[in-house]
Amino acid sequence: MEHYRRTDDTHFDIKFHLVWITKYRKKLLRGDVGPRFARSFGRTVQSWRSTSSRGMKAASTSNLFVSCPPHVSVSYLMQPIKGRSSRRLMQEYNNLKRLC
Repeated sequence: MEHYRRTDDTHFDIKFHLVWITKYRKKLLRGDVGPRFARSFGRTVQSWRSTSSRGMKAASTSNLFVSCPPHVSVSYLMQPIKGRSSRRLMQEYNNLKRLC
């Protein structure tokens, strides 16, 4: 029970394996874009009181391992991750708009 997280009345260990894929599997997570996406993802996950244990990224996909509280569903967790990261990356890297 040491590795379980807890709230006032529950003990839990819920983990998800999330796969974030670019549109049409274009290889956009190269260079500066990949680390910037990882920072944006980390901030969003922390705002949901969740933790990211590790992640692997390639040029077109990113595998994310997330532990979150029981009241947060996967869809509600992914919506801000995808929305915020997409908006921030498009604002910072104008060439991504042309590639998509």
